[in-house]
Amino acid sequence: MISTFIGHELKAFWRSKNMGKSIAIRIVLALLILYLFINVLVLGFFLDKILEHVFVNDSLVVSFCGIILIYYLVDLLMRLQLQELPTLRVQPYLQLPIKRNTLVGYLSFTALLSVFNLWSFILFVPFILKVIAPASGSGVAFAFIAALVGFTVFNNYLALFIKRKSNLNGWLFLIATAVIILIGLCDFYWHLFSIRKLSFMFWGQLIHHPILALVPILSGVAMYSFNFYYLKQNLYLEELGSRKASSYKSSTEYPLLNRFGSIGDLVGNEIKLILRNKRSRSALIMGLLFMFYGLLAHANPKMRFESFNVFVGMFMTGIFIISYGQFMFSWQAAHFDGLLVSKISFSDFLKAKYLLFTIISTGYFVLTTPYAFFGWHTLFTYFVMYLWNIGVNTTMVLFFANRNYKRIDLSKGAAFNWEGVSGNQWILSLPLIVTPFVIYGPFAAFGHGDIGLACLALTGLVFIFTRNFWIRQLTADFNEKRYKIAEGFRNK
Repeated sequence: MISTFIGHELKAFWRSKNMGKSIAIRIVLALLILYLFINVLVLGFFLDKILEHVFVNDSLVVSFCGIILIYYLVDLLMRLQLQELPTLRVQPYLQLPIKRNTLVGYLSFTALLSVFNLWSFILFVPFILKVIAPASGSGVAFAFIAALVGFTVFNNYLALFIKRKSNLNGWLFLIATAVIILIGLCDFYWHLFSIRKLSFMFWGQLIHHPILALVPILSGVAMYSFNFYYLKQNLYLEELGSRKASSYKSSTEYPLLNRFGSIGDLVGNEIKLILRNKRSRSALIMGLLFMFYGLLAHANPKMRFESFNVFVGMFMTGIFIISYGQFMFSWQAAHFDGLLVSKISFSDFLKAKYLLFTIISTGYFVLTTPYAFFGWHTLFTYFVMYLWNIGVNTTMVLFFANRNYKRIDLSKGAAFNWEGVSGNQWILSLPLIVTPFVIYGPFAAFGHGDIGLACLALTGLVFIFTRNFWIRQLTADFNEKRYKIAEGFRNK
């Protein structure tokens, strides 16, 4: 049956209308992966020399055992971002006399066919053969390799489980990513504990007790079994009947948006779109990562001046507007024709965009409040730029959206995906970044930065209170260009 599944997927690939483009992309990716393999292999052969140079006071074995856990934490973070879920069009098979165990077994098996599962062996096995085996024997070297297999399998299926659960609740993905980043900060920034010491506690003991290799192996088997049974129980997830629909409530329902009526529904649907698709979700994650940008700025004495605070505040509270908004309305390209012929008023559609940007930027501003530690004036500057972002930058982004004709296919991954990118994005970035300094710069140049901030705040408030006027102007502009936009989105 496995060969049948593989045969069907190969036929689907060769018969697809985008076969030529897919082959070209796969060739480029294969060459890129081969290049990375060669680099990692070279790194693995010289890992002993690198460790000697980096960890001068530690022995090779101690330093090696200390970095393995760090590697697997980074590996898990990269898998959450880049690893694709193994897919099989199961719907045609569900009505056939095929056991669910066979379908789930195929999905679980193909999950192992990922390049991520090779990196650890290419990187670490040369060191094990060069250093561990001669010093401790082949038995210990085999135990190290077996433990690598166990941890790799564990990471593989843990990442897949988190990504599958994230399809139902996007917050789980953000929480998992934040936990990994927090663990790294607790070690390298706050120094609350040492990941290297924790890593050596296991791998160092493995040299004296090779039987400990069973721990990661059993952990990998347990995570595989857990993933297998989760898939088996949810194989019919898309066929939930009406009997369950009445009692089931989506985890992405937002009661607070109900007070906005149809506009709230549009915002809720777009939040689901953001959380359920990799490329749109990456814009949200980028905004969360930018919350640490202020720390880098304040840590450098050369950057502690008010003009740079304006720049940092604009990015920290408005990075989502810039990164996500520059592809407006491309995110809805797949169903844009449906929006044109639906009963949805385009003014409501624009109001939903304003509301979405206001909600997320408000959340980002709340996350910047700890920067009051560097002075209340710093927080005040961030608040001014928050008003600027939800007032002026949001309007500018939606203005340029009426001039974006490039579609985005949300079914594709985020890595190495340049679909939808055009010169408009570069043109858009310039006024978004430069305009606030056109107002603030002259005042700052003559030592009246506070007056410049007041002008920025006043301009942002004017745009906020005249939002209905700008929506009418944008709607009229859209009505002139909507057919050109729709035609551009139809071109694949």
